[in-house]
Amino acid sequence: MTMKSFTTPTLLATLLMTSCAQNTSTPQEKFMQSLNALCGKSFAGKLVSTDEVDTKTASLPMVMEVRECSDTQMRIPFHIGDNHSRTWIITKTDQGLRLEHQHNHENGHADAVTLYGGDTTDIGTATHQNFPVNQFSKDMFVKEGLNVSVTNIWSIEISPTKYAYEMRREGRQFRAEFDLTQTVATPPKPW
Repeated sequence: MTMKSFTTPTLLATLLMTSCAQNTSTPQEKFMQSLNALCGKSFAGKLVSTDEVDTKTASLPMVMEVRECSDTQMRIPFHIGDNHSRTWIITKTDQGLRLEHQHNHENGHADAVTLYGGDTTDIGTATHQNFPVNQFSKDMFVKEGLNVSVTNIWSIEISPTKYAYEMRREGRQFRAEFDLTQTVATPPKPW
């Protein structure tokens, strides 16, 4: 047996196993891998929804910063103008993915309404995940008098050129889109 005939089958077997392993990734794993590829980068965005309540916000610069990354959790500060209080946290759970919204005051203390969000209820796709409000968040919203938020559904979309964050419920939509084709300067550290 020559070295060439020994190497070729081994190489083919290795490539086949690698190919099969890559194809077994779930849509949620691929989604997290796409986010992880953005780690350490910041991107400019803008509000694309048109709810009247967001008129002031629409005029402010927006930046998302993929700040802390692992295979199981992504922390993405969302800066609006000079407000650095928001961080999206996407975490793998035993049931799927969870999106949380961390809100801090400028002094670093947590807001009364923080770590609310939702959990995926299906596998989604490699480019789109929905996060219907979870029970923890419903309880917090009711306690804080934010009953209108108990039907929230958040979505995150990611493609090679765009990251989109959306919150919707009956009568309300907030959607910001970020250009992934060009990085921007990293904003100040989130609060």
